[in-house]
Formats: sequence, C-alpha cells, structure tokens
Amino acid sequence: MAKAAFMITGVKVEFIEFPAVVTPPSSTKSYFLGGAGVRGLDVDGEFVKFTGLGVYLEEKAVASLTLKWKGKTPSQLFESLDFYRDIIKGPFEKFIRCTKVRTLEGSEYVRKVSENCIAHMKFEGTYGDAEEKAIQELREAFKVQFFPPGAGVFFRQSPNGALGLRFSKDETIPEHEYVVINNKPLSEAVLETMIGEIPVSPALKESLATRFYEFMKIDNFNI
Repeated sequence: MAKAAFMITGVKVEFIEFPAVVTPPSSTKSYFLGGAGVRGLDVDGEFVKFTGLGVYLEEKAVASLTLKWKGKTPSQLFESLDFYRDIIKGPFEKFIRCTKVRTLEGSEYVRKVSENCIAHMKFEGTYGDAEEKAIQELREAFKVQFFPPGAGVFFRQSPNGALGLRFSKDETIPEHEYVVINNKPLSEAVLETMIGEIPVSPALKESLATRFYEFMKIDNFNI
C-alpha cells in the first residue's frame, strides 16, 4: 500500500462510520473519502440532524485538483465556490453516501432533493424537457423507499452524466444499481445542492476543504 494510503482516514458523523476507502460490489473502482458531514435544519430554534453525507472520489481527483488548488489554505478552499465546482464538474467519478440519522419516507426525502435540484438547474438555465423527465425518474425511484436510521442512498455521479442509485437498509453497498438516470445537469445538481453555493451541509464542505488541503501536499497520492 502506498504511503499516501496511511494519510487517508475514515470519518464518523453521529453514529455513521464513513470508511477511508470503498469499492462497490461488481465494480473494479475504489473511491477515497474526500469528506463527510451532517445535514440538518433549524426547526423552531433547534438544529435537527437528518442525514450524514460522505463524498468519495476516484484517486485521479487529487491530481486533477492539485494543479489549480495546491498551496491554498483550508479557509481559502472553503471560501471558493470554484473549488467545489471543480469537484462537481471534474473529469472523475464521485460516489456519494447519504445515510439517514432520522427516519424519512423516500417521497419526503426526494421532494426536497428534487426541489433543490430544479431550483439550481433553472438558475443555471439548464432545466428543460429532458431534465423534467429525469426529475420524474428520480422521484419514481424514491417513492417506494423507506429509510429508518442507518439506511440510505448511494449515488454514483459519472463525468458523462450518468447518475446511478443504490438503496440500502444499512452501511452495506448493494451489488447492483437500482436505476441509472442519464442526465448530466441533474447528476451535477445533486452534488451541487450538497456542496455548492447554497449547500445543505456546510460541515461536508468544510471537511472536503480540510482534507483536500492535506491530500494535495502528497507528491504521489495513491489508494
């Protein structure tokens, strides 16, 4: 194992353990943990935690980002929307784990996700008939799902625009994807809503900035 692997650590968010590296079943690709954090909302003056989010990336993501961002401080990375857009739109796969802290109906979860994605795509001018159809596919995939604490969703975001979904009742990654939605604006919007300009998880953004600052100091990053 290369020395860089010793620099990669897992992260615990509430009761959720995000391992340092994952390899989905039936896949030859391994992904390292870029960052993890909680998603919550202020409800009647109290911060209520709903999900834990972990963003995994292909190894080549570090080399891709290092050319532009090496030498920046964690604060500079955190404050730069371009840094996160380079992750979202980068030419490498992302594998996102969203594990529920509180019980959520699939229809309840996807309603908010789809609203956020539509708002972003409309703002970017990328929401059209194809995207409307893709949103319907997303809602259909979630409407029969139920997520008790510990259950969750695995999103695979491909650079070519494919958005693969897996559903699990625990931390186990299912062998096969439940559905693949081929729509690049939607695929990117899902991650944009998590770490973009109006993020659902500032803690995840901070984790990505802090960890990438360390990753980009490594000369030969390997997992």
